[in-house]
Amino acid sequence: MKRALFIGGTGTISAAIVRRLAKERNWEVWLLNRGSRKEGVPAGVHQITADIKAQEDVSEKLKDLTFDVVCEFIGFTVEDVERDYRLFKDRTRQYIFTSSASAYHKPAAGYVITEGTTLANPHWQYSRDKIACEKFLMTKYREEGFPVTIVRPSHTYDERNIPLGVHGNNGFWQVIRRMMDEKPVIIQGDGTSLWTLTFNEDFATGYVGLMGNRHAIGEAFQITGDETLTWNQIYATIADALGVKLHACYVPSDFLAAVGEPY
Repeated sequence: MKRALFIGGTGTISAAIVRRLAKERNWEVWLLNRGSRKEGVPAGVHQITADIKAQEDVSEKLKDLTFDVVCEFIGFTVEDVERDYRLFKDRTRQYIFTSSASAYHKPAAGYVITEGTTLANPHWQYSRDKIACEKFLMTKYREEGFPVTIVRPSHTYDERNIPLGVHGNNGFWQVIRRMMDEKPVIIQGDGTSLWTLTFNEDFATGYVGLMGNRHAIGEAFQITGDETLTWNQIYATIADALGVKLHACYVPSDFLAAVGEPY
């Protein structure tokens, strides 16, 4: 039986993967997190309650455990992956780092983005930090053979996180409420920019295929849906699901960026 450790494991993406693996007899699934979101964790999944930032405590709680795969979902800075490298370099056969498709070059030279697209995002520190994480990990792979695999999700959603472009401090559901009340909702720009969405269970299918896959070591993969939609089409699809008419209010993206907070 293969053993996987998820750092995190209860988020939009990781929870779907954990649920999928928990149904398979050939995987023993472990979570390492603070234990604050236990609802929805499948039966039979092992829990290590710890703050990954407390390296000495985590090392003690891991004891002599080794893993076929360590799956990192809450690594955002170089300091995070440097810590993971120290903790797991002798404990795992594969380390999968969750990066982001936002790391790809902005503005894009073309609408088709592949794993070979240059990584450069001058607009968002989050993306630049992910790029730095990838650089550190791939250097460790090339120089020391650290068994890293990079995964770059795009916009991944589930039943709790509806794919919308703009919302306020009360989250996605306030926009859904406005739609149901047939009030105007903001769409950035003129709504014709292209976007790719991925349902989290579909993402899990691709991710599990990389776990324990020797051909994935030292490589980067993006996992996205194969359908490209405009934001007008995305909002219209949500309105159709609600059985209401969409009342769009178009606001220039530059203005939204100047007055709003990214999420």
